[in-house]
Formats: sequence, C-alpha cells, structure tokens
Amino acid sequence: MAAEIQPKPLTRKPILLQRVEGSQEVVNMAVIVPKEEGVISVSEDRTVRVWLKRDSGQYWPSIYHVMPSPCSCMSFNPETRRLSIGLDNGTISEFILSEDYNKMTPVKNYQAHQSRVTMIQFVLELEWVLSTGQDKQFAWHCSESGQRLGGYRTSAVASGLQFDVETRHVFIGDQSGQVTILKLEQENCTLVTTFRGHTVTKSRPCPMPSTRGSSSPVVVMVGSWSGTWTWRGRRPLNGWTVIPARSAISLFSGTSSKCGTVRKSA
Repeated sequence: MAAEIQPKPLTRKPILLQRVEGSQEVVNMAVIVPKEEGVISVSEDRTVRVWLKRDSGQYWPSIYHVMPSPCSCMSFNPETRRLSIGLDNGTISEFILSEDYNKMTPVKNYQAHQSRVTMIQFVLELEWVLSTGQDKQFAWHCSESGQRLGGYRTSAVASGLQFDVETRHVFIGDQSGQVTILKLEQENCTLVTTFRGHTVTKSRPCPMPSTRGSSSPVVVMVGSWSGTWTWRGRRPLNGWTVIPARSAISLFSGTSSKCGTVRKSA
C-alpha cells in the first residue's frame, strides 16, 4: 500500500503595520473601515473610538464616545455606516456614522438580553439584528421597528455567530463546543441540528457558513488551539454531513490547523 503523503504545514508570519493605542482597558473588538484608513474599536472602559490615519501616519480618534456600560462587542455595516454596539448590561445601541466618520448619531436601543451581549450581526438584506448573550439566549430583532422577532435558548453561552442570507440558517457556536443550526423565519425559528466538533478547554468555536463554489451550505469549524475533532469518517446529522479534513489553512492566523466541514446532504 502506498504511503499517504502528509501536506506540509505552511508558516506565515504577520507583519506589524501599525499599533493603535489609547484604551485604558481591554479592547473587546476592532474592525477596519473599508475604503478608509480607519479603525473602529470598543472597550471595557465604555468607550467607542473611531481612529483615522492622519498625515503624520499616526491614528488619532475622530470620534470618542462614552457608553453607559462596558462595550462587549459590535457589528459595523459599511454600506449604511450603521454601528451596532453590544453592552455589558444586555443592551444593543445603534448609531449611524457620518460620511466623514467624525460624528455618530444615536438611532435606537434594543433591550436584547438580560446580561452581557456576546455577539452581534446586522443583516442588511433582511433588516435583522442578530445577537447572543451571556443569558444563553439567541435573539433577532427588526432593525426598522426595533421589535423583537424571536429567540432561542442555547445550551451554553454563545461565542460564535454567523448567518447565511440565502438559506436563512444561523450558526451558533457556544463555549461547550457545540454548534446549533437554526432556520430563521420572520417571527419563528426551527432547529435544524446540533453537533459537537471540538473538545473544549478554553476554546471559542466559530462556525462560518459558506456557499462559494457549492450548491449547498458548507460550515467551516474554527476552534481554539486545544480544539480537536471527535468525528471519525462521515456521519449524517439530520441532513448535514460532517466531512473531516486532515489539515487546512486557518481562516484567521494563516497557519496549518486541524479542521473539518459540514455539508448539507441532497
């Protein structure tokens, strides 16, 4: 029997381009502003900052806004310049940034959760705001009316949230290593399946749906350094099939890591 050829791991080192400093406490999330040399950050010190690159080459805050509670997460839509900020008290605050990114105008607040908001995603195509919290609740709201459309209780605190617009499937990864897949409608949801793809110590599994090059949804599982696959071979899960891969390039770090995919069966 011919020996199996193991792919060689790729080694890629990131290059430090710039360091943006100023927050007094933990920065929980930061996003790049597309088509602008800018960064938006939210922090435990309750501040929201929009950093723009100046002629000197340094980044300075063009917006410095203090929230009523520590900022735990955010979602930014560059098309509408809509900034949704999750707070430690369970509130989601929504703002619209000006075209020059020098002003943020409050729009509305969502009383989304009973405790800290862990993840937010704004879906422009449906005008939905998806969120998860430490109260183990997944919720979605109408961004036009602010009305809560529905919710679902997860088995553990959610740490990963992704949504596929075409199929309206939401993927929720939690701190127990489980991924929950829900089918969302306007005011209700249906449980598609749950599966456990990681053995967790300090991991934050992040399910990421993708339909590129495929007629059916594919989920790529990204876990912590200690996360491992527990499946052996292919096994259908309510219409979804786990396809373990021997190695792949990490979506974020650019290094070789164990991963797998889940594909919708025909």
